Amino acid sequence: MALTDEAITRIRAMIQRGELPPGSRLPPEPQLAAQMGLSRSGVREAVKVLESARVLDVRRGDGTYVTSLAPRLLLEGLGLAVQLLQDDTLLEVMEVRRMLEPVATGLAALRLSGEQLDELGRILDDMRAAADDHEQLIHFDTTFHHTVIAATGNETLTTLMDGLSSRTLRARVWRGLIEGNSAHTTIEEHAAIYRALCARDQLLAHASALVHVNTSEAWLRAVLAAQAQVPVEPA
Repeated sequence: MALTDEAITRIRAMIQRGELPPGSRLPPEPQLAAQMGLSRSGVREAVKVLESARVLDVRRGDGTYVTSLAPRLLLEGLGLAVQLLQDDTLLEVMEVRRMLEPVATGLAALRLSGEQLDELGRILDDMRAAADDHEQLIHFDTTFHHTVIAATGNETLTTLMDGLSSRTLRARVWRGLIEGNSAHTTIEEHAAIYRALCARDQLLAHASALVHVNTSEAWLRAVLAAQAQVPVEPA
């Protein structure tokens, strides 16, 4: 493991120094190992790790290349990690969303194109039509917020927010909303965000998004509290 870690560090340093820019091909394994003064097995394991992290792209029969290093690749694993988080940690995720999403929504109000506004309007109509369909609401909710954040033009922010807004988290919130007969209220919160975006009102968009995230957090707390009170059946 120590040799693998050292090989990872060396390859990352070569990328950071520009010796291996995005899209470039790594030297063959024997040459790379000799160049770094490490064993081929250590280099081989390091390449596997960096491939999993989407830093390297191993093309069978062709070679190993540095990826584009775009945020959507490098931060992709965040969503998988959030899917595994439990209870109180999910509330921490909501806290992070509360810090980022209103600011991002306010920025989107200044940068949204007319086509993106039209798309949000269509998504909002779809949400209203699917007010009692749990699965459809999760899909449209995810699409709505992704469209808003993507309108900022900040790929790093968009990838982070996509990762923090995992399907598991949204499913728990929407389940609570539907069971509490509050889905329509939350859909109207989306409508308030949409109206603020249409008005290009940055402060109102920020405030509307903050209200919405607070509502989602409150319902998540309610769902988690209800789950904690359910007795566990003996094995």
